[in-house]
Amino acid sequence: MPLWAQLETELRRRLDSGEFDDGFPTDAQLVNRYDVSRHTVREAIRHLNKTGVLRRERGRGTIVNRAEFEQPLGGLYSLFRSIESAGVVQTSTVLEVGAVVNPEAANRLGLDEDADLFYLERIRFAGDAPLAVDRAWLPLKLASPLLEVDFSHTALYDELDRACGIRPNRGWERLMPVLPSFADRDRLGLKRNDAAFFLERLGQHNQETIEWHTTTIRGDRYRFVADWSSNDGGGLQLHAQV
Repeated sequence: MPLWAQLETELRRRLDSGEFDDGFPTDAQLVNRYDVSRHTVREAIRHLNKTGVLRRERGRGTIVNRAEFEQPLGGLYSLFRSIESAGVVQTSTVLEVGAVVNPEAANRLGLDEDADLFYLERIRFAGDAPLAVDRAWLPLKLASPLLEVDFSHTALYDELDRACGIRPNRGWERLMPVLPSFADRDRLGLKRNDAAFFLERLGQHNQETIEWHTTTIRGDRYRFVADWSSNDGGGLQLHAQV
């Protein structure tokens, strides 16, 4: 391994063990500690920056990114429940709620392109800081009672269950990194080159598709974890922890 990669591995080990929770060393301190060149240190830090583990801030030096919230993969979950279970109040600013026509969302839901849909768009806050921009489409014939709901402090699935007697119990979710649009960057308080997670979710109740959902979520405040173990067949198996 190149020297910078060896140093990156060592710094990751120390980061994971919590050694730098009180502050990350300066380049000069790392040069002296590991007896390497400044170029080697900067290359290791650059790769840690690229993966989001560290970030450089003018006037503050190198900062450790510590995600505040963690969500296991492999099962249905609620962002509202994830945040509030961590002891933080989750509120929302509703940008739009109403009946719309959206051909792309209708196609995802298996409906005609001109089908009437319930649409909910929110900025999700964890405490006082923005965390995610959330958009959900459901068939209007199913979700019309939700038009009267105040979504400023509640979970969509709870209200869907309460008002319509149904909630997703299966489906799939896709997660990818993204550079958000200008509007979403502004809503989330992100800088131009700050990356975020983009989630797409198709929710079903039994065999019926009832929800198409997208979320743009800050990568510096939220992270996803997959837990795996060996199964009897010698392979790997994901386990839901929600």
